[in-house]
Amino acid sequence: MSGAFLSRVSLRRDASVQALARLLVPQGEGRQHGAAHHLLWVLFGDTPTRQRDFLWRQTEAGRFMVLSARQPVDAHGLFALESRPFAPVLKEGDRLRFLLRANATVDRKTPGRVRSKRHDVVMDALHAIPHGQRAQGRDNIVPKAFAAWLGRQGARTGFAPQADGLVVEGCDVLRIPRGPGQREASFGVVDAAGELSVTDPALFVPALMQGFGRARAFGCGLMLIRRAPGGV
Repeated sequence: MSGAFLSRVSLRRDASVQALARLLVPQGEGRQHGAAHHLLWVLFGDTPTRQRDFLWRQTEAGRFMVLSARQPVDAHGLFALESRPFAPVLKEGDRLRFLLRANATVDRKTPGRVRSKRHDVVMDALHAIPHGQRAQGRDNIVPKAFAAWLGRQGARTGFAPQADGLVVEGCDVLRIPRGPGQREASFGVVDAAGELSVTDPALFVPALMQGFGRARAFGCGLMLIRRAPGGV
């Protein structure tokens, strides 16, 4: 992997940009993610046929972390940018701390249907519990369901999460408004932090660029990593 960049991106604070802030960063998390889905293309959409080759995560309204295959270019002067090359040198056994916001799903076979149906892993796990007990058991179920999903991700992309150190910091449904007459898009989002060990750097580093889970165009899938203490 060469040419990748990790960037801090924030909407500029000067008056000319802030005059547009309510349009570029609307009220409500779902509306903000829907707007950012388009807004961040300003930094990468150099040609009409360009395919998305970046991941992003909103850290607060109007501020983002972006991992991209190309260096972002602010041709319109909307953003403050801090970019640095992203080229982690990793070996088997390295321990890393991570932050991940993910839309974690699982495919289930449905009787009478040829194709599998996609389910949010949290709702899939809760479905097996009687309705009246779901609220009470949610705090135990969410970490277990997400840890199982993350373990499956790691098995195919070269890392092993440390299950006992996984912390689920948030679990919610993100609702993205669409145009008039269209139903809103909605999907589950889990914010998690923890530690992992690298099992295959040749798989893991490219997987970081591809992202984990679905809804990557809407701010999910970016795993931020740093060395764990004593993890070299």
